[in-house]
Amino acid sequence: MQIRRRSSLWFLLPIVFNVLGGVVAYFVIRDDDPKKARSCLLLGIILAAIPVLLFVVPVLVGITILPHFMPPVNVPHMNYM
Repeated sequence: MQIRRRSSLWFLLPIVFNVLGGVVAYFVIRDDDPKKARSCLLLGIILAAIPVLLFVVPVLVGITILPHFMPPVNVPHMNYM
């Protein structure tokens, strides 16, 4: 089997459409250029994970740090301690 080099423009598909573009690029060029196909798939996965990490990590850190910086709330008639 002879490996045919494919254009680097295939990387635009995962850049624009994230995981979906990476999967499409992978299945279209996997027989001709398997290394580039795998790279397109990984690029799509990484580009989809970045916004999730940029949202989830600060929210989780904020939730764990928040109780330490909030003043105690005094509610009348709630003597449970």
